[in-house]
Amino acid sequence: MDANFRFYAELNEFLPRDRQYQTLQISFKDRQSVKHLIESSGIPHTEVDLVLVNGQSVDFSYLVRQGDRVAVYPVFESVDITPLLKLRPAPLREARFVLDGHLGRLAAYLRMLGFDSLYRNDYNDQELAKISDEQKRILLTRDRGLLKRSLVTRGYCLRTRDPRQQLLGVVRRFDLLGQVQPFTRCITCNGKLEPVSKTKIEDQLEPLTRKYFQEFSRCEQCGQIYWKGSHHDRMQALLDWLKTESDGNSTDF
Repeated sequence: MDANFRFYAELNEFLPRDRQYQTLQISFKDRQSVKHLIESSGIPHTEVDLVLVNGQSVDFSYLVRQGDRVAVYPVFESVDITPLLKLRPAPLREARFVLDGHLGRLAAYLRMLGFDSLYRNDYNDQELAKISDEQKRILLTRDRGLLKRSLVTRGYCLRTRDPRQQLLGVVRRFDLLGQVQPFTRCITCNGKLEPVSKTKIEDQLEPLTRKYFQEFSRCEQCGQIYWKGSHHDRMQALLDWLKTESDGNSTDF
C-alpha cells in the first residue's frame, strides 16, 4: 500500500536533504499507524503537534489506508489549534523539563530563567522516559531514539550542541518569554530561592561579600546563597541577549 505524506516547516530538518519540502510517497505492508510511519521517516512523535489525514485531524493510533493524504505539522507557537488537536489530551507547553545527561549547561540556564528543570548526569534513558511520563515534563535531548519511546509524549529534539543556542531554541519552541522569572531557582539543585536577611547568613559570607552586598537569597532545598555579584551580571547579560534574539513582540521580563 502507498500513502502520500507531507511534512511541514522544521520537521524537514529530520529528513534527508533530497526528501525535504516535498510530498513523499511512503509504501508499507498491511495497515500501519500514522505514528509508526512518521517515526520510520526519522521524525520523533514529540515533534508533531497536528496530523491531518485527508483534511481531518487524527490521533497517532490512526491506521493509514491506501491513498491517504497525510499532512504532518510541528508545534504551533502562535496559533491556537486546540479545537483541531487530536494527538494528546493536553498541550505540550507546560514549562517543566527533564534533561538528558549531556545538557548540564542548558539545565543551569533554564533554572536561571526560573523553569523547573530536573537534571542529573547519570539518568539512563528509561529513567528519563519514566520521569517525563509520570511528572508530565518536557524531555529535552539530542537523541531522536529516546524521543521515540512510547512513554514520551512531551519532548523536544535539540538541533545544536551550543548551550546558548539550545536555550534560545527551547524558549522559541515553547513560547516561554512571557513565563520567565529570572533568579528564582537554584542553578545547582533546582530548588526555589527565597529572600533571606543578611543577619541570618552573615557568618557564611566572605569578608568582601559581607561588606559590599546587602540583599541575599537562599535555596530552600540545598542552602546555596545568592547575591547580585559579577555572576549575576553575567546572567543578566545572557537574559538581555535572549530577549534580543527572541521574538521582539514577546512580553518583557
